[in-house]
Amino acid sequence: MPKTADNARRFLTGCLITGLAAAGFSAKSIFIKLAYADASQVDAVTLLALRMLLALPFFLLIGLREWRSGAKRLTGREISVVILLGFLGYYLASMLDFLGLQYLPAGLERLILFLYPAFVILLNALFDRRAIRRHQGLSLLLGYAGILLVYGGLPRQEIPDLALGTGLVLASALSFALYLSLAGQLIPNIGSGRFTAYSMTVACGLVLGHFATLHAGDVQATLVTITPRVALLGTALALVSTVMPAFLMNAGIQRIGSGSAAIIGSLGPVSTLLLAWWLLDERLEPLQWLGTAAILTGVWMIGREGRTA
Repeated sequence: MPKTADNARRFLTGCLITGLAAAGFSAKSIFIKLAYADASQVDAVTLLALRMLLALPFFLLIGLREWRSGAKRLTGREISVVILLGFLGYYLASMLDFLGLQYLPAGLERLILFLYPAFVILLNALFDRRAIRRHQGLSLLLGYAGILLVYGGLPRQEIPDLALGTGLVLASALSFALYLSLAGQLIPNIGSGRFTAYSMTVACGLVLGHFATLHAGDVQATLVTITPRVALLGTALALVSTVMPAFLMNAGIQRIGSGSAAIIGSLGPVSTLLLAWWLLDERLEPLQWLGTAAILTGVWMIGREGRTA
């Protein structure tokens, strides 16, 4: 990347919007915990369907605007990849993560899930046939060391289905890593706005189809579990943790690449930690603050490299 002020500004903007996307996505777990506390009978698939149902109109409107804009039509291959990425990124990864949370405590789930930046770096190195850059490797190590400090000290409990839960969340992390890596190759060709609208419309349709299949005989009973507060939290899930971060994340990938975007995604656990402290009255221990500092240092290294590259 040439050493120009415009490139440095573009990179820093990409870092900022990717960080905001990570914070938006991470707020998801807080909204879900609050929804479960309000209505213990609401299930994960129903919440996920509510999230996607409320988000879908935004993606349809933006997708229609993009379709009418006169931009070059997608090729058959590009359409196939968009459908595949909609399936991998926001249907399969989300569903596997929700299923894994049935067997694992949230702290352990986050430790496993946030292996995805390492998977993205490795996949990019494999696809592009190039070595991992030193600053990326160091940032990755700092970020995951920070996550270990943030969540590794949480109280341990006996987990009967540890292997099953771990396998599900690992599969979720790999699915999301594949999404980010492949999206990083497609977005520059078709534009982040168009890609987001189309791929998220696919994901919404898959989630709603899953809900309709699962609750085909008891839709009315399921709807009763959606209280006004759960509906409000579902709206927050749709806007704050789906529509906004999806567009920001893909715009960030377009500016800084999927590898750096994945590493900046390490800010997600920090955001979750601070929101849990603020909204759920969870205590922050010294090791958690130290882990937060390590994650922020790793992200700072990525931003610094962008300014000097």
